[in-house]
Amino acid sequence: MKSLDHSDRKILHLLQENSREKLESIASETGLSVATVQRRIKHFRSTGIIERETALISQEAAGYSMTFLISVEMEQEKSYQLDSFRKKVMAEPQVQQCYYITGEADFAMVVLGKDVDDFERLTHRLFFEDNNVKRFRTSVVMSRTKTGMSVPIEG
Repeated sequence: MKSLDHSDRKILHLLQENSREKLESIASETGLSVATVQRRIKHFRSTGIIERETALISQEAAGYSMTFLISVEMEQEKSYQLDSFRKKVMAEPQVQQCYYITGEADFAMVVLGKDVDDFERLTHRLFFEDNNVKRFRTSVVMSRTKTGMSVPIEG
């Protein structure tokens, strides 16, 4: 990101706020031409600076009224066992985020559930049926203070 100039950073900031922002509006905000803005955005996408663009869906509207934070401790950390767990997590749509971490746990996860029964079924799929899961600890989210995946754009 060090090679990005002020205009690049402004474009990225605007797109993070609203990925459907009109090119004309971005051009006006940055003082660049529409063609230049379009070319820079294309470059950001092709080089992976912009990884993907998605719609943010209300979890409640989709029927998921509960959020859980889970720490998972594995029995063993052999590469193939970790990869097997990662594949299972990647295939589970209720897992929003999963991180391989240091410390007491091996993975930290953010998971959605429709209700406690739905969450219990998920724990059986992900944890109880996996012989390499030593233990998992769950915290129920009482309220969301801040959520998001935006990256601070300095400059």
